[in-house]
Amino acid sequence: MIATVPSAPSTLSPPLSLVRLRLAPHGALPRRIDGVWWPYSRDLLTQLPKMLAALPSAWGDITSVTVDAAAWSAAPGRMFVANQVVRLHKAPASPHAPDRVVLLSPGLGRWDLQVIPPEATKEAAARLTATALGDRRPGAGGEARPPAPTAAAGPRGRVGPAGRGTRALR
Repeated sequence: MIATVPSAPSTLSPPLSLVRLRLAPHGALPRRIDGVWWPYSRDLLTQLPKMLAALPSAWGDITSVTVDAAAWSAAPGRMFVANQVVRLHKAPASPHAPDRVVLLSPGLGRWDLQVIPPEATKEAAARLTATALGDRRPGAGGEARPPAPTAAAGPRGRVGPAGRGTRALR
């Protein structure tokens, strides 16, 4: 069964165009965590399409997403997002990778995003972001900053080999 994502705004989250996502700077070496996502709720059918739309086009078309089975609301095995099918895999959380979302793009790579619990305070989100990304990027007050709401992009197109991510295919 493929879930169709509703176009009406959810009462649990801000307008559809806002996503709290912060990606690690692109570097020559692979990273353990490629970014941090702070969803507004645990409703995967609502939150995932917005996050996927906000990813850089260089990440290509994400066709497979693995999430922590216990952390998200019920969802079908696949969804139709931005005119493509995205397969959803639910797996038990690993003690080495609590609450992580794994994104796969055929031929381009794998990206791991740390998920900050939706109920986290702004201060807790800032601490978790700094820990996950291994930095202390200053915000307005010189403190670590959480993922800021950004406008989601429209559907992404395919990219060539120059658009490789920070991870090699596994």
